[in-house]
Amino acid sequence: EADLVESGGGSVQAGGSLKLSCKASGFTFVDREMGWYRQPPGNLCELVSTITSDGETYYIDSVKGRFTISQDNSKTTMWLQMNNLKTEDTAVYYCDEYGPGRCRGQGTQVTVSS
Repeated sequence: EADLVESGGGSVQAGGSLKLSCKASGFTFVDREMGWYRQPPGNLCELVSTITSDGETYYIDSVKGRFTISQDNSKTTMWLQMNNLKTEDTAVYYCDEYGPGRCRGQGTQVTVSS
């Protein structure tokens, strides 16, 4: 059964860093565009960043220069390095294949305090 498990969230002060991990089981990211999504409290799910199987990346403007998406050579683990975190980054973060309505599953909570 295909599954994705996020980890690495936590509580940090503004300016801090966290590295999120996404581990796949039952499938790989080969020929898939994968993404990180987040859902802030009381808000809709939003795309944060994507990475193709070839390593091409995309970031929303608000995280450019602060977040870095990457994946391992086996295409079963993906990461999101988040630096210089801001309070507005507070959200539950999810990983999934790129597509609509992707804030699903357990996710990992990121809380940034001022």
